Amino acid sequence: MTDLATRATRVVKSPGGRRRHLNGGGPRAGTITAFLIPFFLPFVLFYLVPVGYALWQSFRTVHRSGGQYGTSYTSFGGFEQYQKVFENTEFWSSIGRIGLFGVVQVPVMLFVALIMALLLDTPLLKLRSVFRITAFMPYAVPGVIAAIMWSYLYSPQLSPVVDLLNGIGLQPDFLGPGTVLWSAANISTWLWTGYNMLIMYSALQSIPQELYEAAKLDGASNWAIAWQVKVPIIAPSIVLTTVFSIIGTLQLYAEPAVLRQISSNISSTFTPNMLAYAVASGNNYQQAAAISVVIAVITFVLSFGFMRLTSKRAGL
Repeated sequence: MTDLATRATRVVKSPGGRRRHLNGGGPRAGTITAFLIPFFLPFVLFYLVPVGYALWQSFRTVHRSGGQYGTSYTSFGGFEQYQKVFENTEFWSSIGRIGLFGVVQVPVMLFVALIMALLLDTPLLKLRSVFRITAFMPYAVPGVIAAIMWSYLYSPQLSPVVDLLNGIGLQPDFLGPGTVLWSAANISTWLWTGYNMLIMYSALQSIPQELYEAAKLDGASNWAIAWQVKVPIIAPSIVLTTVFSIIGTLQLYAEPAVLRQISSNISSTFTPNMLAYAVASGNNYQQAAAISVVIAVITFVLSFGFMRLTSKRAGL
């Protein structure tokens, strides 16, 4: 069989005897182009152009003359902005903080999502549609609104949960220096567990029922079928949700930004995205662009590295 790339350009005869190219022009090519333009135009304008502009800005440096009210201009500065990023202790503190967040929050969230997906897939669960809608409902709440809701539950002055726990002598401090990171992690887990559950549940629905029947004939219990049949088959969906979660972790912004309004233990540089925003707010757009590029590179390396690692272990 010829290669697909070669076959795509070969010449074939039409029913009328005329010769045409499979990848040629004509009405079909025009129709395909018309359908692609609505995607590619926003993709170029709102994705490629901003990314390219950020890259360009990250290699610029600002020169000022004449004091506070003088003039300023930018010029090519090479890797000067990136050098400042790597020398910034606040940047590395935020990376370490978000790394700890991801190492704990992502596995917990995905494990809960997997358990919920397996429960949805079992015939023993009653009111399955109600459970599915209830589990997915938090994802419909915007992240900022969810953070505001949870900040009300965390606040010592307003929260009925804190009052209840104080009444039994637990004295919780959800906004303390050692707990505020995990309070933000709880909000993210509440928001995204249902979304990840739905991806895993969709993968479970595609498994042929014959596999379950064969496993039962071999004497496998429901527990064994779940962990020895279902989980290995939906491993690609688990990898996919893990990659999404890694990307989302490095983009964390809304939850700590909202909690910062009620907690002094969250600084303006608490996460890498918050640091980039704080630097940009100080009109240092070149430095903020460099921080953003470094975050993007770290995100790519971690997500791509995880996919490569899991592919090698799976023998793909």
